[in-house]
Amino acid sequence: MASHTSRRKFLVATGVTGATLLAGCTGGGGNGGDGNDSGNESNGGGGSGSISWHAGGTSGTYYPLSNDFKTIIEENTDLSVNVQSTGASVENVGSLSQEDADFALIQNDVASFAYNGTGIDAFEDNAIDTIRGVATLYPETIHIVTLADAGIESPADLEGATINTGDTGSGTQVDALQILEALGIEEFDEQNTGFSQAAEQLSNGDIDAAFVVGGYPVGAIEELAQTEDVVILPLEGEDRQAVLDAEDFFAEDEVPEGTYGLDEAAPTVAVQAMIATHEGVSEDVVEQVLTSIFDNTDQINSKQEFITVESAQDGMSIPLHPGAEAYFESAGGSGNETAGGNETENETEDATANETGNATNESSE
Repeated sequence: MASHTSRRKFLVATGVTGATLLAGCTGGGGNGGDGNDSGNESNGGGGSGSISWHAGGTSGTYYPLSNDFKTIIEENTDLSVNVQSTGASVENVGSLSQEDADFALIQNDVASFAYNGTGIDAFEDNAIDTIRGVATLYPETIHIVTLADAGIESPADLEGATINTGDTGSGTQVDALQILEALGIEEFDEQNTGFSQAAEQLSNGDIDAAFVVGGYPVGAIEELAQTEDVVILPLEGEDRQAVLDAEDFFAEDEVPEGTYGLDEAAPTVAVQAMIATHEGVSEDVVEQVLTSIFDNTDQINSKQEFITVESAQDGMSIPLHPGAEAYFESAGGSGNETAGGNETENETEDATANETGNATNESSE
């Protein structure tokens, strides 16, 4: 366990991990275990070839959603898509920076940190200014999970607590440490695991609270709620405003009543999942990818209700790829405008039963 006094200290291990990811990749080589090249064949104007798509852990949302995209793209273009399971956002930025991935799913806050060279030790003075935005997809709700008998009733009670902030180097950990700093939580013992292990730690009484970032309902929390009285710590009033003021990419959100057995909705915040690429990918390929996805959203099995061309620039935190600019202009969008944060990202959400495929959303993104 590590006692924390500032996000700036954000785990030396995280910086080392990230630096290794950024420096250790080899540009232009193959990726994964099937012998495919990294996708540079598709970076010309020909519109055919293989592209490498980096997702996340197999038990999270990124991986199955990326495979939905793979199916759609391959059925509607001449492109073949090689989906890779990865450690998600931070690792994926490293892959994009070395052009080992052509496309990747990442959180919009991690994208901002990478592009601007801030926020995470691995990115400090090491801006990845070659990454480009393609489309934002859906809100990733930030859950601060505890149990009714843990004695955590308000954010102030997190002071001195044992908190699981997500896998080391994950987007979840980034968000958790930002939020704790914004809330003025200076001393806590940190644990770092994926969501399923964090749920086990809560059940065993090994931790007091855990941060889980993902579209609700998150499978690990749902499973925990079957045997425990789960509480989603509300972020409201001055506490929520402090978080919203900390970074523009945080948006208002809430976990609805009934989710995880909640008696009432739990106000919180969210970031956005997004598709990113790098400047070496051709405009034609990016346009083909976007056209195939947004013309066939009815074939998406996870987060379908959020993925629309109208919302695909909400919370975009880095410059759009020229191919994305061209697509959104032709689709009636607003080109390279980016939506500011701190707006409710999931106003159109229906009952949680509409969330097809989220039962396995258990790994840090």
